Amino acid sequence: MFTRIVELTTKPGKNEQLSATINDKVLPVLKKQKGFVDEMVFVSDNDDNRVLALSFWNTKEDAEQYRRVEYPKVQETIRPLLETEPVVRTFEVHTSTTHKIAARKAA
Repeated sequence: MFTRIVELTTKPGKNEQLSATINDKVLPVLKKQKGFVDEMVFVSDNDDNRVLALSFWNTKEDAEQYRRVEYPKVQETIRPLLETEPVVRTFEVHTSTTHKIAARKAA
């Protein structure tokens, strides 16, 4: 499994609106993507301009296809709420109890 972590800095006081926009406009797009598994959105409890969005994908290739085709449109949807450009980082999921992924054992 693969994840994209998107770090977002909103304009002052816009984190709840951004979260709602992700839920209402971005999530329907994600659900239609090949290999999409889950989306989690985190709103900081001590920095009212910080939001993290984690999307989970079956494969890196599925996430890359989304990044190339749909993410530019998504970025345009959320851009008016942002103070800075999103920072995207990608990772292989090592362990997850929710998605039943166990840490790989050394050979």
